[in-house]
Amino acid sequence: MEVYCTRPRCPRPQNYFADLDDITTLKTAQQKYCITCGMPLMLDGRYVPIKLLGRGGFGAAFLARDRRIPGMRQCVVKQFQPAGNLTSAQLQQAQQMFEREAEVLAEIGNQHDHIPDLFAFFPVIVNSLQSGQQDQFFYLVQEYIDGQNLQEELAHKGKFSEQQILELLQEILKVLKFVHDRGIIHRDIKPSNIMRRRDGKLFLLDFGAVKQVTNVPSGSAYSTGIYSLGFAPPEQMAGGQVFPSTDLYALAVTILTLLTDQEATKLFDAYSNQWQWRTQASVSPQLADILDKMLLAAANQRFHSADEVLSALTQHVIPPTILPSTQPQQPQQPQQRPRPIQSQPAFSTIELLIGAGFSGFEGALIAIALLSLLKSPIITLATAATILGILIFAQTRRWIEKFDLLIIPGISFAIIFFLPLLQGGLGIQQIVILALGAALVAIALTSLFRLIYKLLSLIL
Repeated sequence: MEVYCTRPRCPRPQNYFADLDDITTLKTAQQKYCITCGMPLMLDGRYVPIKLLGRGGFGAAFLARDRRIPGMRQCVVKQFQPAGNLTSAQLQQAQQMFEREAEVLAEIGNQHDHIPDLFAFFPVIVNSLQSGQQDQFFYLVQEYIDGQNLQEELAHKGKFSEQQILELLQEILKVLKFVHDRGIIHRDIKPSNIMRRRDGKLFLLDFGAVKQVTNVPSGSAYSTGIYSLGFAPPEQMAGGQVFPSTDLYALAVTILTLLTDQEATKLFDAYSNQWQWRTQASVSPQLADILDKMLLAAANQRFHSADEVLSALTQHVIPPTILPSTQPQQPQQPQQRPRPIQSQPAFSTIELLIGAGFSGFEGALIAIALLSLLKSPIITLATAATILGILIFAQTRRWIEKFDLLIIPGISFAIIFFLPLLQGGLGIQQIVILALGAALVAIALTSLFRLIYKLLSLIL
């Protein structure tokens, strides 16, 4: 079994212990130590790190197994590991953030099924690599969410459609309502802090920057300058007081990045002090207006609560019949939660034109080959139309996309090139000209129909 050493800067953190491949031995084995640096590997005697998930400014995260749980449950072990030369005040603040995340997860993680559960929080004191000294490390163990965060999903699948955005808003706004009702401001909402599990369920992660704003002395509800550039509103960047609308602002910026596939800083025009994003996204004017209100510079001019945003979506964007209830969900009745509606991402204009060119080129090659074999124009036309219809349907379902649009015509052309029987008495040059002409005609017609559609949409 591979076991990963969690000591920072360990030169060879990967360890392998053949005896731990046996589950029975793994359950009863004594402490194991890193072969390179001597760091204890079974954290708190039970959590066995097996893989590095990532490193950040204040820590590292590891995939681990809990050997005290039947089935060796997977979990995430987060280690407080500040990087760089921090002052004592900065180090203390970073440690408070880490401990605060554990406190918040302990308080609300098991109360809402879209927030990871906390399993453990503990320190580990070990001998330092420098003789005569000791190092202290802090660890947080939480539920492992097997999936992708939205930043990874955006890179993998491209821009989100309006329907996908509406589903996302419904889920995350309900989570924010839950945490805001408990006087908690997340303060670091961004695509990488929203995780989609493999079954489609969304989770809000990373509560290390949270701020408690109720039942505290006056003045302690102010921001400490912790935020992600581009996602934080003016009051947070200025170190001022934070509000529920602070999180709503960050959520709206998150939505813009998912709709446009652009970095947040590139969507904000500092000269006009305005967000410039509408020309890069295809959404209804009603949803765009709601997002713009969430993005207003003054906190008191935005929506004041997640409930207000959900109400606006219900009234102006989503028919009430498909909007999930905004009431707190009962844990004992999880089967009543509506499942997310699966939808295909919307096609951009470029994707439509490329698809049209593919259909025209491939359709011409199919028609030439079939006419060479069947000799009947009517049968050829019917057969070619059927095959082309299947290819177009496959494009709409995204079964054929990207490089497939080059590979398939390339294979078709190669077959005709090497089988003169399929050339219908035409030369290769003539076949290329006919296929390219068909592709250009298809692109021109698609452009015309899209223009007509846009004009009718504006008029009606």
